[in-house]
Amino acid sequence: MRAFLTFISAISAYFFTFWMSGALLFSIIGTAEMLPFLLACAAGIAAGRYVWLHTASFKTGAISSILYGAVATGGVAFAAGFFGPIILTPGANQGPLLGLFITGPLGFIVGAIGGWIHWLVRGRRAGDAQGIHPAR
Repeated sequence: MRAFLTFISAISAYFFTFWMSGALLFSIIGTAEMLPFLLACAAGIAAGRYVWLHTASFKTGAISSILYGAVATGGVAFAAGFFGPIILTPGANQGPLLGLFITGPLGFIVGAIGGWIHWLVRGRRAGDAQGIHPAR
């Protein structure tokens, strides 16, 4: 599961950064060929490294649970919205925009909420077992 989350996070960060920075740099500079690729590679490596290192520990707090849920769910939703229209309707020229602007951000928000709820439920169970209750 750790490798899957790392892979999805790295690929999602790469494609999101590549397309968004490429569009921004093209509108500012005119033609930017190598810079968006380098920025996207750096973002993909950074996201993959972050997820790989932070999924190694089992001790998680509220912030890390929220971030894990957001990155994992947002990455899967982005990949589904980006690659799904390419596979299902290859003739549609605006298919990948679904992943960039709708499913990716919504998946990130829903994943953050899900990570927070998971932390609340897990924190209450762990607190009840130890006689400690998390702040409400």
